[in-house]
Amino acid sequence: MVVQQHVRRGGAFAVAAAVAVVTATGCSGGGAAAEEGRSGAGGAGGSADEVRSAADTLAEAGSSKARTSLEMASGGTRVTIRGEGGYDFERGMGRLRVVLPPDAAGEDEHKPITELLTPGALYMKNRGAGVPADKWVRVDTTTLDDGNLVTGGATDPLAAAALLRGADRVTYVGDVELAGQKVRHFRGTTDIGRAARVAEPHARASLTAAAKGFVKGAVPFDAYLDDQGRLRKVKHRFTFANEGSTVDVTSTTVLFDFGERVVVRLPDKRDIYAGKVEA
Repeated sequence: MVVQQHVRRGGAFAVAAAVAVVTATGCSGGGAAAEEGRSGAGGAGGSADEVRSAADTLAEAGSSKARTSLEMASGGTRVTIRGEGGYDFERGMGRLRVVLPPDAAGEDEHKPITELLTPGALYMKNRGAGVPADKWVRVDTTTLDDGNLVTGGATDPLAAAALLRGADRVTYVGDVELAGQKVRHFRGTTDIGRAARVAEPHARASLTAAAKGFVKGAVPFDAYLDDQGRLRKVKHRFTFANEGSTVDVTSTTVLFDFGERVVVRLPDKRDIYAGKVEA
């Protein structure tokens, strides 16, 4: 997955902003190694099957609030893109307010970007790069090299759970406390291609695109499930290519306040920008 390819397609506004900082400081590396553990092992706190079923359990939960972060690191420089909003898992739709870091010189402040996450498409407002402030940009996520796992500056929460369908080498780490609640911590790797093959139709095309775009198809993860089997937090570690180097990205999704009503209204066609988006 080469960042320049994303920019030409108009999708990598957030990753491009972060990579500008990372590239300037010379990021390199081969990504995190796969976690150790026996395939299918679950330990006393649960099973690999429960981790693989995270997306189904979320659909049953209906909806939740969400916080996201996308972090890139290079030497002593760390860049983080943060998002907050809600997600309707039954409809596969969410809304996030994404905050970008300053530019590489630390001077330019970026307005928060509103993102609407839908099956197969990402809508962005306050995109910048020549797009009028009152217009939305629509990106077909099935055409992105990463399937929008990192391009939008946040991993779609349902896609983050769907990735776990390809989980293997799962180990039960132990119980920990998260936001005052006891959760079970699991660690393992997931294969993007395997996850795509068993994904629900709404996620299959994007994950299939992602399986072809990353340097490594095996993605280390840490997942935290509550006593109802709901995914409360998941951290994925992706590796992609940028100008001959590899860049490691850690994406974290935190879910809370299950059952909260989440309203996602797609923009009218007349409000979607049809002009050229600058890189």
